Amino acid sequence: MIHVIIGTKAQLIKMAPIMKFLKQDGIDYNYISTGQHRETIDDILADFDIKQPDYRLYSGKDITSVFQMFIWGLKNIIHTIFNKKEIFRNDNNGIVLVHGDTFSTLLGAIMGKVARLKVGHVESGLRSFNILHPFPEEITRILTFRLADYLFAPGDWASRNLEKFQGDKINTGFNTLIDSLNIALPAINKISDIDLPDKAFGVVTLHRFENIFTRAAIERVTRIVETISKKLHLLFILHKPTEIKLRKFGCYERLAANPNIELRNRLDYFRFIKLIMEAEFVVSDGGSNQEECYYLGKPVLLLRKATERTEGLGKNCVLSRYDDTIIDNFIGNLDAYRFDMIQPESSPSGLIIQHCRQYIL
Repeated sequence: MIHVIIGTKAQLIKMAPIMKFLKQDGIDYNYISTGQHRETIDDILADFDIKQPDYRLYSGKDITSVFQMFIWGLKNIIHTIFNKKEIFRNDNNGIVLVHGDTFSTLLGAIMGKVARLKVGHVESGLRSFNILHPFPEEITRILTFRLADYLFAPGDWASRNLEKFQGDKINTGFNTLIDSLNIALPAINKISDIDLPDKAFGVVTLHRFENIFTRAAIERVTRIVETISKKLHLLFILHKPTEIKLRKFGCYERLAANPNIELRNRLDYFRFIKLIMEAEFVVSDGGSNQEECYYLGKPVLLLRKATERTEGLGKNCVLSRYDDTIIDNFIGNLDAYRFDMIQPESSPSGLIIQHCRQYIL
């Protein structure tokens, strides 16, 4: 049997095509939710027509701090040791698919090994080669590479990064996110209930540890956003941890008082993509946003020192390194970073399913 272990919104969005295609092919799979994130998960399941989890490891509040994740992960590993037959439906010859670089990724890989099943890592091979940027995601990826039996790399560069690791390497060419976008676009194009500004605007979305953990980091982000807002109107989409830190360090009020900045709550995935499509550009620290903007041909500024992805770099994507000159040059030359949406020749999700068919009864 194929077991899919995911726990965050981003993972669900990128694994949705695999789960949807399995359903379309009449293939049963076991969807295990770690419960790391709960917010908007049901909306994503409904949008992509995916079933509710077959097994939930955790049903409490979203796990957001490193300490919470450590305790939560340890409890789930212990739970798996004593309940692996129930969790994995007595399967002793299947494969566990995990995704990305979160604590749920590593937890899922460990769970698969505890159950003595094969582990497949989707979106494998991405590296920043900087342990602290992003932290702890870079560490999580390296550990997962070592645990995985199958390493599904979304391109040549990612595949080359896996050469020293033991698992079977499969180059899917593109990220499964391109399949997610292609599934979503027909519905996205019909969305008309988003409150859009009556002027050109950019979208800001930030949540990474290195951008919100300290006062200095939050103040730096605030200053950059304020500077960009002098040139174009901004919609700042607030992740809950980001909002908490902005308020804690006294920056929320500064941004709220700025007439060129609108602070908005998070949207469901389809509406967020619609917002990106309508925007002139995106300011983000998220790897998924980097990929989405590349596939959509949308200019994106990454507020990071390093990125583990190559999508769009030197094309539509600029790595800011928090350098004012780089940021100013990006904002002043947006037209140079636009192009038409990219379309792959084959489906990366389909290739992953093809390699997993030996584990389907």
